[in-house]
Amino acid sequence: MNRVIIFGATSAIAAEVALLYAERGAALHLVGRNSEKLAAVAGRLGSNHAQTTQADLDDLASNERLVGRVIEQLGGVDVAFLAHGYLGDQLKSEQDLGEAEAIVRTNFTSPLSLLIPLANYFEQARGGRIGVITSVAADRGRPRNYTYGASKAALNTYLQGVRSRLYATGTTVTTLKLGPVDTPMTVDHAKNPFFATRQGVARDIVAAIDARKSEVYVPKRWSVIMPVVRNTPEPLFQRLPFLSGR
Repeated sequence: MNRVIIFGATSAIAAEVALLYAERGAALHLVGRNSEKLAAVAGRLGSNHAQTTQADLDDLASNERLVGRVIEQLGGVDVAFLAHGYLGDQLKSEQDLGEAEAIVRTNFTSPLSLLIPLANYFEQARGGRIGVITSVAADRGRPRNYTYGASKAALNTYLQGVRSRLYATGTTVTTLKLGPVDTPMTVDHAKNPFFATRQGVARDIVAAIDARKSEVYVPKRWSVIMPVVRNTPEPLFQRLPFLSGR
């Protein structure tokens, strides 16, 4: 597990994950949209030299070539971690197809365009690890974020298929169902005790990938909360504002 590629490496969580792998002495290749932020993340890694590639992961037609290029530059890959996402504007997505499509593109179609070449690589390599951030929002359609949740639910289903397809090769695919995290992406959201820290979440992510877990709630407390949310009968669900409210 010496060669690690992180897609969406400039996100707050991904930067913490990169730091943990760097502390182990891993060779890292960081991919992200903003070159200045990439340089800042790489600079945090100290003496551990990280390669970087600036790329717009929503440029779907370029992603197969991107994956091939960064794998070649790193000399192969042992761990691929996908961390990019877009929460979007739920209310806007209900009126504007463009916003809904942007949410789906970043959260589902873009990861799919990366996972196709990554899965093919690991299938031929006969081993490796893939970790992908999804969300607890995928477990139940809620008025406050159902476009985002639907995109992550599609990704969860796709990852189930990839995981079973690659099982015989010794490749593991870890679905990381994150609850709310205090990051710049949630800066406009009212914080409550359920929000986790980026450092704690990063530790849980690396531990889950290390342990070759299939699906993991991060933090673990969501593994108790979400079955209740998911299995509440709809007539009752719709009468509970803390679940079905905006």
